[in-house]
Amino acid sequence: MKYDIRLSISHKYTQPAGNGRHLVRVLPRVIPGRQSVHAHFLEVFPPPTERTDSVDFFGNTTVTIVHKAAHQEMTIGMSSRVDLSPQSEWLDLSCDLAGLRQQWEAYRGLEPDSPLHFLGPSPRLSPNSQISHFARDVCNADASTAGTVIGLGHALHEVMAFDPEATTVDTDAPEAFRLKRGVCQDFSQIMILALRSLGIPAGYVSGYLRTIPPEGGARLEGVDAMHAWVKAWCGADQGWIEYDPTNATLVGSDHVVVSYGRDYSDTAPIIGHLRSSGEQSSTQSVDVVSAA
Repeated sequence: MKYDIRLSISHKYTQPAGNGRHLVRVLPRVIPGRQSVHAHFLEVFPPPTERTDSVDFFGNTTVTIVHKAAHQEMTIGMSSRVDLSPQSEWLDLSCDLAGLRQQWEAYRGLEPDSPLHFLGPSPRLSPNSQISHFARDVCNADASTAGTVIGLGHALHEVMAFDPEATTVDTDAPEAFRLKRGVCQDFSQIMILALRSLGIPAGYVSGYLRTIPPEGGARLEGVDAMHAWVKAWCGADQGWIEYDPTNATLVGSDHVVVSYGRDYSDTAPIIGHLRSSGEQSSTQSVDVVSAA
C-alpha cells in the first residue's frame, strides 16, 4: 500500500521572535520489511540559518533548525511517499505475564528497542495508582501477554471518549484518565502506564493515519493531525506488537510510523525554544491518501 503524505505545521507570534532552535520529528521512518520511504521533502519558512539532519537514539529521523533573525511566523511543510508491505497473518506467540517477567529480568541488552528502556518511569510518565488499579481490574489472569495488551486497549477505549477539546499537549496521563476524555496522545500514554504497571514493556509511537477510509470502512479518529499509538513487548517469540487504543485496533495498513520513544517527549513532532515577549498560536494539518 502506497501513501502520499502531506503535513503543515504553522507557528505564529504576536511579537517578532528570534534566536529560535527547534528539533523536528515528522519524517516517516524506514522499517525494513514493513515500511519504505521512496521520497520525502521538508521545507521550512523562513529558511533557517542552520539545518542539521540526524538520527536520535531510538532511530528516529530528526531535523534541527535554527532561526537567528526575528520572524513572526514559522511554517514547516513535509511531503513524503511511503510504501507499506502487506502484513503477515496475526498469530499470538506470546507467553503469559509470569513468563514475560522472567524474560525481561534475564535480559541484558541496552539497544534502542531493548524492553528494559520501556518498563520504568520516563520523562512524562510516572506510576499512577488509579491507572494501575484499572489495569489489574481488566486484566485476565489466564491471558497471554498479547491478549492482555489487546484486552486492556479495548477496555481503555470503552471508558475513554475521544474529545480534542478536553485536553492539551501538556495534560498529564492521570488527569486525562480522571476526565475519561482526550486525544490519541492521552489514550496512548494512559495505556503505556497501565501496561508498565502489569510488567509489560510499553512505548509511544508517533505517526500518520490514512485520511480517507477504504470503501465501506469507518473513518478513524485522529486523522486530521499526527496520530499516536502504543507498542508493547510480548516476549522473545512475539517481539513488539503495536496497538491503537484510540480506535481499539491492532496497528495495520492505515498506520505510518514516524518515531518511537518512551513517551511523547521522545517523539514530539516539534520541540524547542526561542526569544519572544508575546504569545504564540499554532496549527497543524495532515493529509494521507492512497497513491497510484
